[in-house]
Amino acid sequence: MSWKTERKTLIIIIAVFAGCYYLPVGIARFNNAISESLQLVKWYARQHVLLCLVPAFFIAGAISIFVSQASVMKYLGAKANKVLAYAVASVSGSILAVCSCTVLPLFAGIYKMGAGLGPASAFLYSGPAVNVLAIILTARVLGLQIGIARAVGAIVFSIVIGLLMHLIYRKQELEKANSQIAMPVPAVGRSIRQNAMYFGAMVAILIFANWARSGDVRAVFLCCPGGLSSFRVEGTLISHSPEEVEILDVAGKTHQIPVELIQEVEGIEKSGLYDLIHRLRWAIVLMLLAGFVLMLRSWFARAELLEWADATWGFAKQMLPLLLLGVLAAGLLLGRPGPEHEGLIPAEWVNAAVGGNSIRANLFAAVAGAFMYFATLTEVPILQGLMGAGMGKGPALALLLAGPALSLPNMLVIRSVMGTQKTVVFVLLVIAMASISGIIFGALF
Repeated sequence: MSWKTERKTLIIIIAVFAGCYYLPVGIARFNNAISESLQLVKWYARQHVLLCLVPAFFIAGAISIFVSQASVMKYLGAKANKVLAYAVASVSGSILAVCSCTVLPLFAGIYKMGAGLGPASAFLYSGPAVNVLAIILTARVLGLQIGIARAVGAIVFSIVIGLLMHLIYRKQELEKANSQIAMPVPAVGRSIRQNAMYFGAMVAILIFANWARSGDVRAVFLCCPGGLSSFRVEGTLISHSPEEVEILDVAGKTHQIPVELIQEVEGIEKSGLYDLIHRLRWAIVLMLLAGFVLMLRSWFARAELLEWADATWGFAKQMLPLLLLGVLAAGLLLGRPGPEHEGLIPAEWVNAAVGGNSIRANLFAAVAGAFMYFATLTEVPILQGLMGAGMGKGPALALLLAGPALSLPNMLVIRSVMGTQKTVVFVLLVIAMASISGIIFGALF
């Protein structure tokens, strides 16, 4: 028996015991933080797992099994044409419009299939960052300058971060490229058209299954924003009269809010086509599923389907526990938006730290954004509240460039895919570039 090993075990036991002994149960902030972490993970499980992550796991599994390594290496590999590789990776988010967690299975799929570290990193950043709807909403709510800066910054960031990751690990990338050259080109059992239809059906199912209602309300801001303390409701807009707004929230509770208290209601504007697609979305999904099943029966052997299911399960088993643990941690530390939904870190600390356009404010905004979890589009109402409390335009842009692309759950999964060192370098590059961009933008505007 090694005393050195046993000493480590003893230290761990003492630390765990001390933590249990001094557990601050009964203190309001701690109890509220525990409740918020559970509420956030419950919301995440309901809103993201079944309709977002599960389809993404199947797509990632399909990439790893049915997309040939030769194809991935041709367009995204270490020896691929750099202009084409980074062009494809940097604009992928405008098509996918996924959040920082949904992009992870897709990133893992292409990386494990032989994509170069640079293009894979560019794809990882651009997936959630280059979101057309989020950029449009940013320009509309926070101003055209920030909207344009976010769009340009996200695309440029993805390319620069990808190139820097490639340069930092160029020796490993060269070894990877040399090993890829010797790989034989596998025989392709299906045509390009068939593969395009197969993957297109899965992406379409992901999109239409998550089609939002045109009456959905993302947030309601009251007259006294106070940063993250602004009141927030998610649900369906039932009525909007000159006197009050009535909203049915996701828990089934109805809210009647007087118009004079409302600063702004953010939702998706009604349009005939949008409403029609929403009403028919499940019929569209069922038709897509029927066509998808027909493709599977006609074009794939049973052994291939079993291999696909096994790969999908592998991605889910690797990523889902880490994502849920990360969401729990994010909820415990930061809670959810709203004065009654704080975590262990008080909201006023965050509000005070991001005031003005100083270097410290930009750096803090980038770091906070990198560790917080933002569901798609929720960063916009949060930032509006912070800017109302005195947050400068520079820190706002820094948070916008770091936040949607990173989160604590996101980091845990990236580490399991490409290792601790590369993950730390990727996160530091995002934080550094977001901070520098915020400082420059704040000085100019």
